[in-house]
Amino acid sequence: MKTVVGISLGSSRQDFEFTTRFLGQRLNVRRIGTNGSIARALRLVKQWDGQAAAIGVGLVKDSDGLGARADHHAERLAAAAETTPVTAGGRLADILQEWAVRHAQAELGHYFDNARVLFFSGLASRKLAQTMSEYTENLRFADPVLQLGVPKLLGSLDALQLYATGAHLVAEWVPPRLTPAPLLAQWSRHVLRHALHKCTVVVAPVHELDDFGAAELAAKTVVTSTVSDKRLAALAKKGVQMVIDGAPVIDGHVIAPDLLHAMIVAVRRKPPQQIVEDDLLEILAALQLAPRILYPNGFRRVNRFAFVIHPLSQEYFKVVKPVEILSQVSPPLFMDTLEKVLAYAPPFVYSTVTGIKSPTGVEAEGWLISVGGTPHEIMSHPPEFTYKRLLAAAEMARKLGAQIMGLGAFTKIVGDAGVTVARRAPLPITTGNSYSASAALWAAHDALRRLALLPPPDGDARVKFKAMVVGATGSIGAACARLLARAAEQIYLVSPETAKLLALKESILKESPGAIVHLAARTDRHIGEMDMIVTATSGAGQKVLDIMKVKPGCVITDVARPLDLPPEEVVKRPDVLVIESGEIQLPGEPKMKNIGLPPGVTYACLAETIVLALEGRFENFTVGRHIEWEKVREIYKLGLKHGMKLAAISGVHGVITDEQIARVRELALAARAASAARAARPPRAAKATKAATTLPQATRAPAARRRTVEQGRR
Repeated sequence: MKTVVGISLGSSRQDFEFTTRFLGQRLNVRRIGTNGSIARALRLVKQWDGQAAAIGVGLVKDSDGLGARADHHAERLAAAAETTPVTAGGRLADILQEWAVRHAQAELGHYFDNARVLFFSGLASRKLAQTMSEYTENLRFADPVLQLGVPKLLGSLDALQLYATGAHLVAEWVPPRLTPAPLLAQWSRHVLRHALHKCTVVVAPVHELDDFGAAELAAKTVVTSTVSDKRLAALAKKGVQMVIDGAPVIDGHVIAPDLLHAMIVAVRRKPPQQIVEDDLLEILAALQLAPRILYPNGFRRVNRFAFVIHPLSQEYFKVVKPVEILSQVSPPLFMDTLEKVLAYAPPFVYSTVTGIKSPTGVEAEGWLISVGGTPHEIMSHPPEFTYKRLLAAAEMARKLGAQIMGLGAFTKIVGDAGVTVARRAPLPITTGNSYSASAALWAAHDALRRLALLPPPDGDARVKFKAMVVGATGSIGAACARLLARAAEQIYLVSPETAKLLALKESILKESPGAIVHLAARTDRHIGEMDMIVTATSGAGQKVLDIMKVKPGCVITDVARPLDLPPEEVVKRPDVLVIESGEIQLPGEPKMKNIGLPPGVTYACLAETIVLALEGRFENFTVGRHIEWEKVREIYKLGLKHGMKLAAISGVHGVITDEQIARVRELALAARAASAARAARPPRAAKATKAATTLPQATRAPAARRRTVEQGRR
């Protein structure tokens, strides 16, 4: 039986010895730690030379300075053995660690997308840094801090290359005589701790994390190697979220890459340099090893998002100090000027968002990024004006580590509704319009249920009500029509685009064969029969329907932006319920600054961004003016999966309360009763009244002549 020895500069408390069958041969495997002593490592190599079949030396390249110095130690240790092959397993270590990262990215679904990654040494992990750059640009390297004591991080692969070629010796160097050494060391330590606090992923040898606590490592993902159970327990106490380890486990022991390579050398009986990549691929496949994804404190996955907001009017500025004070004494001209100036302001983080947790266990956190333009300013400038500000917000979101960004309010309808921004932005974009349409229908369904003016559905049969979609050939209108066709007994599609209506009807009947679909170019003919009306036009303020002809108790859902029904129209019919949107209750215990809704409640467009983050769908989901109805349905199902609930339905004056719904019901019933009473009048009385008011001239004339004759006689 052959003996394989791994000599590590790590702690001797991690030592072990076991016997195993490896690639068909029996091996006695030992790990011996030297507690950082190169001298002891040299003695051990000489001691086991001739006794062991192969020796692995575990040198951490960045543990005592530049990588070249560690390579020098490896050469010394290898030269100390005369007969036994010695390997540091460098190529295998690179393969295993890169494999671990790629495995996690695939297994966890885009886990490293736009992550903020801190490498303790880019020089020691260049191959891994190249791999990480495929997923994120947010790379930082602490080589100058840890190797030279210079309080400066490298912020790109190009900077790392310059550092590696020696540019670090002159670029932005602080002369030691100007800065006391202890102060420089403290400053450097502060820079490293701050970088740890800001990052989401740390790439470092596990022992180099011993000096850091929960303040720096809580909720972090650690990419490292050779994490034993004791190490994992220590990381758990520091709040580490996840550990990704490329080192395999054999017979219950974590095998370092150098020791694994030594085991391969012993079995294959080849010098270490002759074990090529093809050999390693064959062996790793035969061993059926896999990288390890470990959760020290139980499963936890946190995805990140950003969402763009903007002030809706000048009233917003009046609650922002010091404008709040100035606005009370300033003329309107000042506020108009301020509104124009702030439209040019750079984006800023209005609020962080935390505490969102799906029933699946996945969490989401993010940032609300504000741009300064009000709707008036956004619409008064060309689209490119707003594009530039949205792209600046996207760049800010990228640097923060967001994996997807949503567009809110008027930013999602400017120009081509997100297409240009999605094409230019450094991260995926969604407008939230799919969930907005879904939530509006969700709210309409809830309103119909709460009004209780319809008969309850019979099992899975369609509900006995009539629905009309005004603007049915538009993207949102078509999506609403397809969904309503599955629920309503009859649906009326209204649009002046006749050919598109015919094509839409054909498509709906293929998807929902039992649907009863009527077509119309105008709303007038059938509007008084509808129990539900969805308006989704691009009329931009034009009158699309006569609300005075609507049936009492009808639910009108206005999903158009700008709205099809202005407030002055809505107030004309207190017996009709007009809905603008459905607000969403977020799962978990969300925390964010006030956005004009109750705590934990948000707008559907923001909820779509959060749902996509929770699902790990970092893609351009809803962009452009064409909305796919499949996505409207899909985002609704994903929302339910992640615990989204309909929190409230909103109208032109904000959230609609139960009391308001009860009042609409009361008025609707009264109006319907009055209409029924008029219709139930006796037919004779009705005919008599009509005859009295519409007698022809020939009938009225004799009576008039008789009255004239009688007056003459008198």
